[in-house]
Amino acid sequence: MQANPDHGLYFGRVMHARVSPFRHRFEYRVFSALLDIDKLEELAAETPLFSYNRFNLFSFYDRDHGLKDGSSLRPWAEKMLRDAGVSEPVCQIKLLCYPRILGYVFNPLSVYYCYGPDQRLIAMIYEVSNTFGEEHCYVGGVSQTPDHELFNVQETQKVFYVSPFIEVSGQYHFRFDVPETRLRISVQQRENGNPQLFTNFSGLFRPFSSKMLALAFLKYPLMTLKVIVAIHWEALRLWRKGATYVPQPARPEHPFTLAQSAPEEKSPAHTAPLKEVV
Repeated sequence: MQANPDHGLYFGRVMHARVSPFRHRFEYRVFSALLDIDKLEELAAETPLFSYNRFNLFSFYDRDHGLKDGSSLRPWAEKMLRDAGVSEPVCQIKLLCYPRILGYVFNPLSVYYCYGPDQRLIAMIYEVSNTFGEEHCYVGGVSQTPDHELFNVQETQKVFYVSPFIEVSGQYHFRFDVPETRLRISVQQRENGNPQLFTNFSGLFRPFSSKMLALAFLKYPLMTLKVIVAIHWEALRLWRKGATYVPQPARPEHPFTLAQSAPEEKSPAHTAPLKEVV
């Protein structure tokens, strides 16, 4: 059974595993929302615990993404895709992210799934944010084999400062699944071809409803606040392990970096078994 709604919730776990120059691993229970960016007003109207650009227990604000000025996300995404060389028309854009909970959110990674006229995935946008109030996007079209199977790995150069303990160098390998009953997305950072860091989110689909949002609030109370607290806590643990501080370089001049499709590669970050959580 496959889930293909306009909106959904994914209850699961996020995992980070650093393998070089020393090992450091952590895992937290989280949930993410999958949202059709063109249908947020309708979703808010039918979901009492969720609001669009208004305060609520759960909410989504345009100013948390894109240009960060409160403008609509679709024109921003379409322009970025055109500039990245994606020529096909984009009929639907689904965004995987954390919603605001009681008015607060921090999204280290927000993922845009961009679909063509035939509901075929044609492009991906990875919106990366750091705790210094900056963000950068990695953008690329999604290629297919002659048998219409997706190349679900995209490679790009790392150009954006994320952690004060990891150099802005090497390559990212993004691996994604099309959102269905189960969803996984992972990022592997490599330096000179050698794995340095794995990150992974694995989740199970649940309908987007006030009932499920209430359950999410009970299972993951103040989750978005815990995300930022956990980032600083793990940074402290890294520092105590002897991690070397990396000064913050200048931001990339261009608003996005191109990502290229690549053949699938299995990695521990993506193939770990998904535990049932709900």
